[in-house]
Amino acid sequence: MSLESRVAGLNICRTSECHTGTQDMKNVLLSLLALLLPMTAKAALPAAVDGQPLPSLAPVLEEVTPSVVNVYTRTRVRVRSPLMDDPFFRRFFNIPDVPRERVSQSLGSGVIVDAGNGYVLTNNHVIQGADDIAVTLQDGRSLDATLVGADPDTDLAVIQVPSENLTALPLADSEQLKVGDFVVAVGNPFGLGQTVTSGIVSALGRAGLRGLEFQNFIQTDASINPGNSGGALINLRGELVGINSAIFTPSGGNVGIGFAIPSGMARYVLDQLVAHGEVRRGSLGLVVQDLTPELAGAFGLEPGQGVLVAEVLPGSAADTAGLQAGDVIASVAGRPVRSAQAFLNAEGQVPVGERVPLDYLREGRERDAVLVIEPPRVVEGGDLDRRLDGANFTELPARARAEGLTGVLISMLDEESRLAYEGLREGDLVNAVNRARVDDLDDLVSVVERAPGPLLLQIRRNGRAYVARID
Repeated sequence: MSLESRVAGLNICRTSECHTGTQDMKNVLLSLLALLLPMTAKAALPAAVDGQPLPSLAPVLEEVTPSVVNVYTRTRVRVRSPLMDDPFFRRFFNIPDVPRERVSQSLGSGVIVDAGNGYVLTNNHVIQGADDIAVTLQDGRSLDATLVGADPDTDLAVIQVPSENLTALPLADSEQLKVGDFVVAVGNPFGLGQTVTSGIVSALGRAGLRGLEFQNFIQTDASINPGNSGGALINLRGELVGINSAIFTPSGGNVGIGFAIPSGMARYVLDQLVAHGEVRRGSLGLVVQDLTPELAGAFGLEPGQGVLVAEVLPGSAADTAGLQAGDVIASVAGRPVRSAQAFLNAEGQVPVGERVPLDYLREGRERDAVLVIEPPRVVEGGDLDRRLDGANFTELPARARAEGLTGVLISMLDEESRLAYEGLREGDLVNAVNRARVDDLDDLVSVVERAPGPLLLQIRRNGRAYVARID
């Protein structure tokens, strides 16, 4: 029976008076079928559009994925026990005096950025404290890696592998990224192996993650999970636009909010780590704060038109150039600054000794100056007092001062020094000596020089106060 015959035989009405309605319904159904049948035929995706194959990321990924590696680390941690540390206990039970160790393993991702030298970019938190680092390439090769340098302030690190048959990923200009651009994340989530996810740039210039000095994150909804850290965020041209670093998650898994370090920042850190093994940063000597709507109104400006100078450090490059508290910084090195974090990022990406043009406003008038990035001032503890030998002290970074902290940092500490024996660590903040307040290095020098007896160092660590006695 034909389709038309089956439609004609439908018993829509129960009386003979409905014959006309039945015919009308038959016509309607035939019309609907005529429309639906072509739509059904078109529902399957065509093999090509205008003679061209359907869009696919596969060709780009074939070029990119050999440059993204899996990073595996092992860290040996000595296991301490009060009983095992007791020599009498060990002799009584005939336990050999051999240090006991626990080996912890972690995994992450990395990106080959220099095939000729075997340089791989990854996150600092992926390799931090590791005793052994290994890299697995897409082709299955496993290579031992050595640490070139790390920068905890940006959470970036560079490791090096033998430079044989490697493929490097070109770095794009992350300044050209726009919200809505398509991006692809490549990494090693949960140790599953190389995995590709896609999304868009959700936001730019994100900050506020704890523990990092310099923050200018790309936010993306491409799925990023544990193990993706250090992997690549690429554009559709197959260029590196970011290093995947962190996720926001209440559950431990991906919720569509991931963060990547821009390639512009990564390039600067890479060059510094390769050249010096560390990132050498200086300062202009300015403590700045955000220009809030209230402050902007007081200066006759719009919010986001710059940052307000809260303090000019005495003797600094900014002090020499004549800048004053109350000035509004509009740009640094030609880059507009709309927040204190943006100012810090711009300052932190200028090598020590370079000249930096700076535009600012004072009493509504535009001004400019050229400042030189100066290295941080360092005082060696041994030059002040023999008991402080093995420690270096530096001024607080501008961001910490802007948050209201005062004192000096222990920037370097020998593990065999007296301070280390008394429990002090690198990164501790010394804000008083013998109950005398210490705001900066000049205060530290003055107080220590006139201290006749033991030194009582008041320090802050992780928001808590401690006192150490140094005899």
